[in-house]
Amino acid sequence: MDIPKAVLDEGNSDKLLGLGNRHVLGIVEEYANLCRPEKISVITDSKEDINYVKELAIKWGEEMPLAMQGHTVHFDGYHDQGRDRENTKVLVSDGQTLGKAINTADREKCLEEISGLLRNIMAGKEMLVRFFCLAPVKSRFSICALQLTDSAYVAHSEDILYRAGYEEFRRLGGSSNFFHFVHSSGELENGISKNISKRRIYMDLEGNRVFTINCQYAGNSVGLKKLALRLAIKKSHLENWLCEHMLIIGVRPEGKNRTTYFTGAFPSACGKTSTAMIPGQTIVGDDIAYLMAGNDGRAYAANAEQGIFGIIEEVNPSDDPLIYKALTTPREMIFSNVLIADKNPYWLGMGRDIPVQGRNYAGNWELGNKDATGKEILPAHRNARYTIRLGELENVDQNLHNPDGVPVSGIIYGGRDSDTSPPVLESFGWPHGVFIGAALESETTAATLGQTGVREHNPMANLDFLVIPLGTYIENHLKFGLLLDKPPRIFATNYFLKENGEFLNRRADKKAWLAWMEARVHNECNAIETPIGLIPRFEDLKELFKMLFNREFAEKDYERQFSIRAKKLLERLDRIEGIYRAETNVPEVFKQHIGQQRRRLLEAVEKHKKEVILPSDFE
Repeated sequence: MDIPKAVLDEGNSDKLLGLGNRHVLGIVEEYANLCRPEKISVITDSKEDINYVKELAIKWGEEMPLAMQGHTVHFDGYHDQGRDRENTKVLVSDGQTLGKAINTADREKCLEEISGLLRNIMAGKEMLVRFFCLAPVKSRFSICALQLTDSAYVAHSEDILYRAGYEEFRRLGGSSNFFHFVHSSGELENGISKNISKRRIYMDLEGNRVFTINCQYAGNSVGLKKLALRLAIKKSHLENWLCEHMLIIGVRPEGKNRTTYFTGAFPSACGKTSTAMIPGQTIVGDDIAYLMAGNDGRAYAANAEQGIFGIIEEVNPSDDPLIYKALTTPREMIFSNVLIADKNPYWLGMGRDIPVQGRNYAGNWELGNKDATGKEILPAHRNARYTIRLGELENVDQNLHNPDGVPVSGIIYGGRDSDTSPPVLESFGWPHGVFIGAALESETTAATLGQTGVREHNPMANLDFLVIPLGTYIENHLKFGLLLDKPPRIFATNYFLKENGEFLNRRADKKAWLAWMEARVHNECNAIETPIGLIPRFEDLKELFKMLFNREFAEKDYERQFSIRAKKLLERLDRIEGIYRAETNVPEVFKQHIGQQRRRLLEAVEKHKKEVILPSDFE
């Protein structure tokens, strides 16, 4: 390789050459000569190499040790606290179009721009060369991933979140069938990325690569997370499987010796991680799932990751006991953008009093501090996070690393909706379930830069990550169902229904909705048919609430939560129809479902002479 020995010494060079892969060598050489790091360290799967990265994160000040053993904290810049939609772009060639929902840019121009921005960007820094595997190793799900970064925090995060992949690259031989990622925090000021105006997150599908610079927030900088998700969506499209923004859980019903696996798609801050961590169930994954058809005609899912990068706000011992226990006991874990006082972390909604001063994402903080615009600075950011291995959790599923994946019996689509959808319902079948997922809406939160509280369309909770036209994406889901003799049942949930500003159900109630879905998969309870799908009967929920919580579920609460709000539902249909009217190649069956649901709702309003219809009216 044409890299000076002062930059890449013999030991590190041998690690690269030992892979026997000229494509890897070419990538490292190209970006070494473009980014001009002072030193290159090649990290294998060895404990020694991985510990080197952890120590660097502390040495460089990207992480600071906390009072509890294994805990560290990382701070992103004040203006680097969420996914940057505006500067996250899919690169397309002349004449290529991906639809209005996807933020695209000219490939040739962007590659020229990013090359200019990368030139000398690592001067005086150390480049870390990392090897990971997306999904279980030695599996049909496995995808090799190469990461180049000058951030030890990014590299350490990936150690927690992904399976080691140096040996997987050996198994590749000389193949170029892998993803690669180039990241730089850019010029630093007080340890924070300085040139936020030059933040770029570019996905080059043709090159199976992602560039991300001048950023530290993991959602923008950790290449193997949502950036690799885009590349895998393209790969799945070409290979007839599904890459989804989904959790995977094993549901274990009370008093029954079985585990039923579900996947679920929830936009950020809509209950995804807390659903994955419901007490009594097992977790396979909380974020990204690969779904493939099995030889037995069933769908199988594998977790692309082995860890959690979870939102920490409102995690407390009452609502999320398993997560809270994990966050407050010794283990390797990274907090980000929380408040630190006396080397202890504090976050919003943790169920404890928060100190009035400390250090947070804005620097030294005390109660009442305001930013340059006059906005009050919260003690911890609403998008503050924790990074932890799934294997550290007591409820991890035994099949987390199963190369065959797990059989999927149900799929859940969950939005954030204060005034329209009931807490849980079942679709009429696979095509109708795809329609439900493709019509998913959510009220925006702090997980994405921009205004909060805005209702957005987010099909399958995956819109931010699509790299194929939306119509094609929906068609892929419809076709996937045809590959299966026994497709999973599809459900929808909404934990955020309100009246007069108050939530109509408790956070823990999601366990009852999950138990009902599991029972439906096994045909153990009936349901009520409504214009929008099948809803639970009161008697079944009453029994579940008594069994699970030893609590009476009042019929008046059932009616408030499961009434069909026809006017609101029709308004949403109009919004969804308008959105898809602007898209190309939308499957005809999807348009038919819009018309059919509108007709069913209008007929129900006409029959019952009211716009909010009680569940009992449909029995």
